[in-house]
Order: sequence, then C-alpha cells, then structure tokens
Amino acid sequence: MKILISNDDGYQAPGIVALHQALQGLAHVEVEVVAPEHNNSAKSNALTLNQPLYVHPGANGFRYVNGTPADCVHIALTGVLGYRPDLVVSGINNGANMGDDTIYSGTVGAAMEGYLFGIPAIAFSQVEKGWAHLESAARVARDLVQQALSQGWLERPHPFLLNVNIPNRPYEDIGDVEVCRLGRRHAAEGVIAQTSPRGETMYWIGSAGAAKDGADGTDFHATAMGRVSVTPLQVDLTHHAALGDWAGRFKP
Repeated sequence: MKILISNDDGYQAPGIVALHQALQGLAHVEVEVVAPEHNNSAKSNALTLNQPLYVHPGANGFRYVNGTPADCVHIALTGVLGYRPDLVVSGINNGANMGDDTIYSGTVGAAMEGYLFGIPAIAFSQVEKGWAHLESAARVARDLVQQALSQGWLERPHPFLLNVNIPNRPYEDIGDVEVCRLGRRHAAEGVIAQTSPRGETMYWIGSAGAAKDGADGTDFHATAMGRVSVTPLQVDLTHHAALGDWAGRFKP
C-alpha cells in the first residue's frame, strides 16, 4: 500500500512532519512526501503553466517543489513517483478548512488533484492555527487512514474525496467522527490598505468571515462540539436544479 502526502504549508511545516510520522508507522504501508517549497495557502487547484517546476530533496527526506500544492501532486502522479499511489493525503493544515474555505484551500486542492486522477484522497486540517495538540490530530488522521485500509475503502470502484477537520484538543478529549455537510461563511473582512516605502498603496486580503451557517449538521457545528468533521466532497459545480429553468430561457 502506497500513500502520497502533500500539503499547502510547505514541506517543513510541523503538520506534514507529524502526518508523515503517524502514517509511516502503519503496517504494510509505504509513505512518500512531495510538497511545496514554501507556504501556498489559498492556492486552491492552481497549476503552474508559465514557468518550469523543479523537484529537490529536502534535508528531512521529503521532496519539495517550487510550485503549488496541486502542482506537487500533479507532477508526482504524472512522472516523479514512477508508480500510482493507492491514496493521496494532504495536511495537516495549520487552521480550519470548513465551509467556503474548501473553494480556496490549497490543502483541499492537493487532495482534489489526486481525486481528479481517480485516486482516493483525504484532506486533514486542525480547526485552530498554532499547532496546539498536533500529535493528537496526527493520531486521528492515522486512525481514519487505518480505518480506510482495514475496511477496504480504497478497493471501491469509485474514488472518494474527504475533507476532515480536527479540533485542537488532547486525543482523549476529541469526540467521535461526524459526517456532515459544509457550512457557510459570511463575506470576508475588508482588505487592509497600507503605504509602501515607495509611497504606493498596497493591499492585504482580509481575514475570512465568521460562520454564517453553522447549524447542526455542518462542519462548523461538529467541530465546535469537539467532534471530528468529515465531509465527502465532489467536483461537479453544475447547478442541477437550475438546468430546466435556464433551458427554458434559451428556447427559441
């Protein structure tokens, strides 16, 4: 069994180191890391098309790429590894990827790239930034991957894409897994304007909005209750319920 790990925080981030340590201890499992050289948060599914990508060995044994999370998984699967992994795992991210975050998330983008190649994939994130109780989150990730292996999830005819968020708590205080839908956030906060040393106005993207839909059954609610949220994702963006209405608008 072969697992490819990537992330968006960079190949030296504590989250990916902890995830690698947790998964490499699984029996009959080979784990390999191909991750970005630097932090690539909010890069979503972006691929680099206008400049060359380079793969280098890191001092920690991981391989790193001067590109996005999706770049890392893409080139790993199409030429770098030389084999097809059985599972792609991304994370552990430094902060939540819930609700609308999944559209922007490089962590989810790396996992989704594997899914687009027909490989089961899981994205792992901690709810709060700062890496508190990271070892506990890594144990939860290990438990979930072990369950996937032992219950034959990887042998199903269609791949899956799971988005997992883990509360920053001691392992014993983390609740059960709750399978739930994505919540929604309020619009992001306003940009932060500053003046550069050259007198030009520069802008920083504002913080993500607070939860707008954090009702029971959402990832926001599950993690607030101390549980691990697991949301199965799909790539189809078609608004199926509106197809008939729009078809009627374009009838001659």
